[in-house]
Amino acid sequence: MMTMPLFLIFILLHITLVASSDLRPGFYSNTCPQAELIVRDVMKKALIREPRSVASVMRFQFHDCFVNGCDASMLLDDTPTMLGEKLALSNINSLRSFEVIDEIKEALEKACPGVVSCADIIIMAARDAVALTGGPNWEVRLGRLDSLTANQEDSNNIMPSPRANASYLIDLFQKFNLSVKDLVALSGSHSIGQARCFSIMFRLYNQSGTGKPDPAFEPKYREELNKLCPLDVDQNVTGNLDSTPLLFDNQYFKDLVAGRGFLNSDQTLSLSPRQGV
Repeated sequence: MMTMPLFLIFILLHITLVASSDLRPGFYSNTCPQAELIVRDVMKKALIREPRSVASVMRFQFHDCFVNGCDASMLLDDTPTMLGEKLALSNINSLRSFEVIDEIKEALEKACPGVVSCADIIIMAARDAVALTGGPNWEVRLGRLDSLTANQEDSNNIMPSPRANASYLIDLFQKFNLSVKDLVALSGSHSIGQARCFSIMFRLYNQSGTGKPDPAFEPKYREELNKLCPLDVDQNVTGNLDSTPLLFDNQYFKDLVAGRGFLNSDQTLSLSPRQGV
């Protein structure tokens, strides 16, 4: 049986391949043969400098590809005539470490000016984030083009909230021909990294408007989170998404089964009768 971290790789590949049949391994072998080595080198330095940053970069792939395809539109800043996706509801105060992509782009431009797209950088960097934190390595297909526009409205309408429940997520993914198993596997990207107290305050103190905590919390874990995120906390304080936040492994799924899921959108997957996995 395929393990969830390995199955996640197939889901990431699926999301990145559906938009184009022209992608191929070794796309830059002639025009920028060191491209993948350059990306990995910058990612290694980012991991040493701030381990959380590689988890943040890994999530760029989903936030980019799920909204109108893998085109790096999420990297574009606002202009007088365009609202970028950085300030979309699911991205603002959530996506971070854009500077890592900037560093990769700068290094690639020195080696091969005007060759490697930012869309491909996101794909390579996401793969490296997994590989550098203990997960599997895999060959990426490249050849994407960068978008010249972004669409904040589409991002707002498409990207799920960390507060979403299982039924909403399942229905959303089905619209993109992704199964429940795909959804559960993709959620395994939360094997590494952190999230803000902002995302769980309602779970701790007012789940579903009851004025009570989410009963799905394992009691001792809830006590830990109450200390991390009291009612008067700066809601930008962060907590680990699983108990091994620097290691890409299966612990995330074990924590969900034990009632130790940080985000509602994660914990709800282990409780839904619609799991089918």
